[in-house]
Amino acid sequence: MAEIRIFQLGVLQTNCYLIVSQNKAVVIDPGGDPREVISFLSQNNLKLTHILNTHLHFDHIQGNAALARATGAPILANKEDEFLLQTELGAGGFMDFPETEPFDFVDLSESEQNFLGFACQVLATPGHTPGSLSFYFPELEAVFVGDLIFFRSVGRTDFPGGSLEILKKSAQEKIFTLPDDTIIYPGHGEETRVMDEKLHNPFFHEVPII
Repeated sequence: MAEIRIFQLGVLQTNCYLIVSQNKAVVIDPGGDPREVISFLSQNNLKLTHILNTHLHFDHIQGNAALARATGAPILANKEDEFLLQTELGAGGFMDFPETEPFDFVDLSESEQNFLGFACQVLATPGHTPGSLSFYFPELEAVFVGDLIFFRSVGRTDFPGGSLEILKKSAQEKIFTLPDDTIIYPGHGEETRVMDEKLHNPFFHEVPII
C-alpha cells in the first residue's frame, strides 16, 4: 500500500503531497523551499521518481528546480500552463513573494499513467488555469486536484486563463463522477470527499430566491 504525507510549503502554505510506496516516492506540487521534503526522502532512503504539478502558479512550483536538482526526478506539467511562467503568476516576484527558479518540464496531458506501481488517471481539469491537471489514483481512493476544488469552495478564476464556468464543468464531469468516497486532496486547506462536495459545495448549487 501507499502512505500519503503532507508538507505545507511556501508563503501561502501550499499542500505538497508525498506519496510513498516501499522505497520510492512521488511528489505533487512542491510550492516552496523543499528542504523538509528532501530531508524526509534522505532519512527514509526513498528515491523520488517524479515531480508532478497540478498547475504552474508560483505557489505550487517554487520547489521544483531545487527538488529536481537534489533528486534527479523529472518534472511533469501541462504545457497549456507554460505561458504562466512568463508572468508574475508563475515567475513570482510580485507583492514581495519570492521568485521562481527556472526549470524544465516534461509535457503531461490527460492520459493513463503509472506511478509507483499504481494506476493514475491524469485528468484535464481546466478552470483555475487552462492547463490544470488532477491526479486520480483508484487504488488509493484519492484524487489530487490542486486549486480546482477546496473544502466547500473552489479555486480563483479571476487570473488570466481562469474561467468559473469551465472550472465547474471540470469538477462536475471529471471529479464528481469519481466514486463518492474518493478523498479530494486540495492545494490548500483540509481534505474532503467527492460526495461531500457534491452535496454541500455552494458553488455547485443554485441559491434559492426567497
